[in-house]
Amino acid sequence: MLETIINNLSNIQAEVIITVTLCVVLLVHLIDRKNTSLLTLISAAGLAVAMYILSGAVGVNSSAFSGMLSIDPFATFFKIVIVLATLVVVVMSRFSDEVNAEKKTIGEYYFLLLSMCLGMMFMVGASNLLMMYLTLEMSSLSSYVASGFTRKAKDSSEASLKYLLYGAFSSGVMLYGISIVYGLTGTLDIVGINQMLMQGSASPLALIVSSIFILVGFGYKISAVPFHFWTPDVYEGAPTTITAFLSVASKAAGFAMMMRAFKVMFIDSSVMNLPEGTWVFIQGVHIQNALMILSVLTMTLGNLVALWQDNVKRLLAYSSIAQAGYMLLGLVVLSNDGFSAVMVYFAVYLFMNLGAFYVVMLIANKINSEHIDQYRGLGKRSPLLAVALAVFLISLTGLPPTAGFIGKWMIFLSLINAKMVVVAVIGVLNSVVSLYYYVRIIRNMFLRDEQSATIEPFKFPLAQQVLLLTLLIPTLYFGLFFNQLVEFAQMSVQMFGMK
Repeated sequence: MLETIINNLSNIQAEVIITVTLCVVLLVHLIDRKNTSLLTLISAAGLAVAMYILSGAVGVNSSAFSGMLSIDPFATFFKIVIVLATLVVVVMSRFSDEVNAEKKTIGEYYFLLLSMCLGMMFMVGASNLLMMYLTLEMSSLSSYVASGFTRKAKDSSEASLKYLLYGAFSSGVMLYGISIVYGLTGTLDIVGINQMLMQGSASPLALIVSSIFILVGFGYKISAVPFHFWTPDVYEGAPTTITAFLSVASKAAGFAMMMRAFKVMFIDSSVMNLPEGTWVFIQGVHIQNALMILSVLTMTLGNLVALWQDNVKRLLAYSSIAQAGYMLLGLVVLSNDGFSAVMVYFAVYLFMNLGAFYVVMLIANKINSEHIDQYRGLGKRSPLLAVALAVFLISLTGLPPTAGFIGKWMIFLSLINAKMVVVAVIGVLNSVVSLYYYVRIIRNMFLRDEQSATIEPFKFPLAQQVLLLTLLIPTLYFGLFFNQLVEFAQMSVQMFGMK
């Protein structure tokens, strides 16, 4: 028994390191509440060690805890994205006035951040519906509290409450869908579910209802329409660091879990003569049509509503919803190309989206506002900040030579290869629409003068500039040299599910 436990723990060394780190953070906070630098250092060190362990686990393919967790390159890829996003957010938090204003509870802040990271790392490898639900709740419960961390902000508690209510409803619907699947198959293991469904004895109506209900839970996690209503209020009311984290890491974990669940549970392996790297769903499962509708609705509504936003954080919230729509297109294709395109998109999305939120945070520290009109003249007051934000926004639009172009190009290419040209055209048109509201910010920074007569330049410490460049350089680098990233994603997908 002890040997089995040690074996299982050896397969999740990165998760063990994060667990130890969050416990140490909490203990240090209880002993010394004033030493915020030490808490940041401990959190960053634990995440760096976890990242090192994950980099050595690339290519490992096994399972843990009686098959409830898969340890494969697919999970490792997303774990790297999640841990790297957490590490960046931890450093960002050191420079955040919102977070530093809550000095008495800052240890709890890092504890919540690491708890979310831990839950999401388990989410991406969950191979059992019960494990999926538990890991989803683990990350969500920490998210509810973290989104309301800044108690002095008037809209912080409201954001936290809305997040909780929507999350509770979505989790309940998802759990009901899981219970139906269990009733149909008698198992919660996703491989076992697939084997039972392949026998064709399940009720088609019950199968449709259960798959749609499970999709609701995933849709809430990734902010897909119509499960997106919590997103703008939570993103606006939560601290900018938490908003940035939710927009990248939480979305990545939700997508990884959804991709694993649908690919393993609902794939019909008996269909022959399919092109290599493609698959079809079991007859009676209409998830592909649902995903197509969700993706089109999500990117269209996200982009159209973003046109009317004057608060930059709220604008980026709707932008994040639209980005989820683009990524869903990669799932619609039902192929390795589509999955690897989504993974590449997430890798580059990490840098450009965290970068955009980081600049918004730095500006808010100086002017105490997130209104788009307050960005007038920013190009003169802080050229580095303005140029960096412009690059991040151009990358989010998907224009060359930025990394965002590679992400969208791969998704649209996979659609064209799957002969879904109309859907690809809709995606391209949505990208054109998104250019308008991103350009509004760029126009204010460079083409409109500040209303005040006196323009004082913004000055930022070297450490803040280094973090900015750390996010800016990969956004440009992966736009030109992306082969290794693409190969890593393709390898991870090809080894997905292999034991």
